[in-house]
Amino acid sequence: MDKIKVGIIGTGNISGIYFQNGQKFDSMEVVACADLDVERAKAKAEEHGIRGCSVEELLADPEVQMVINLTIPSAHASVCLQALEAGKHVYVEKPLAVTREEGLRVLELAKRKGLLVGSAPDTFLGGGIQTSIKLVEDGWIGTPIGATAFMMSGGHESWHPAPEFYYHKGGGPMFDMGPYYLTALIALLGPINRVTGSARVSYPERTITSQPKYGQKIKVETPTHIAGIIDFESGPIGTILTSFDVKGGSQLPRIELYGSEGTLIVPDPNTFGGPISISRAGAKEWSDIPLTHGKTGNARGVGAADMARAIQTGRKYRANGEMAYHVLEAMHGFHDASEQGAHYVMKSTCEKPAPLPLGLTEYSLD
Repeated sequence: MDKIKVGIIGTGNISGIYFQNGQKFDSMEVVACADLDVERAKAKAEEHGIRGCSVEELLADPEVQMVINLTIPSAHASVCLQALEAGKHVYVEKPLAVTREEGLRVLELAKRKGLLVGSAPDTFLGGGIQTSIKLVEDGWIGTPIGATAFMMSGGHESWHPAPEFYYHKGGGPMFDMGPYYLTALIALLGPINRVTGSARVSYPERTITSQPKYGQKIKVETPTHIAGIIDFESGPIGTILTSFDVKGGSQLPRIELYGSEGTLIVPDPNTFGGPISISRAGAKEWSDIPLTHGKTGNARGVGAADMARAIQTGRKYRANGEMAYHVLEAMHGFHDASEQGAHYVMKSTCEKPAPLPLGLTEYSLD
């Protein structure tokens, strides 16, 4: 079976792991890359032994069947739409789009064109979350009752070389890191029925203390501390807290699931590995659980590779556009609920993604 030929648009920091892994999966092969800065694209291409070109040239290339869109969030939708108009399948870094309207346009155009859309994060396909899914589905904690998820940090201005967009529309802790947590929760518990919450801008202005923009000011345009409640269609109630305002650090867990027969500590959903711990009802100590699945290193790109396999075979794929849009709508729902003082009832839904089979090699999918 011939590999799907892939072109990467956007050659910033995150692109490195996609170039690296894109040549290892058995379903796809990266053959070209492009960037608004064509010279940067050509330098990256030379590093990886592929073609470097302009965005227009990549989209016009008949060899490229699928685009991996690694641009900044504000460009996600426009580049996806361009790729789809050019007849390419497209897989995009999170989030799917900045607004719900943009996200819907991407999904609708893909459907009209008969093309596939996928989106990061794909960390839920790593051994940590996949093992957690197996434990839940095998009944280790009984009937799921609730979940908590925490992403607590002090923000990006102290270390990121260009942190401005994290505080502009489409940024903030919910849109930056929320996709990891919400996607993992959906993979574990299924789609969301409604959400509510409170959100605030704690510091209207941020000062960059990293290089090369030390001392520059950022006007904060999006909430930086969001506390939300999630009602899942299957019954459990979740709590999620995302913040860029925690200056003194935090010792909260990343994700915990509570069931009628026990509690499961789920790994950081921004990673692919463990650890996992469980406490069964009546147990006096926590037990560490070995991982049942592989892909525990930095396997970013596995979602794109899974979509490439779907292009080849027609089967379903896991990091799909419908789930990414469901996550996007939920993130906006927390903000809407805070502004309106009400629950936000979800208009979209999605399928709970199928777990990966046991016994796969590191770069295989079936």
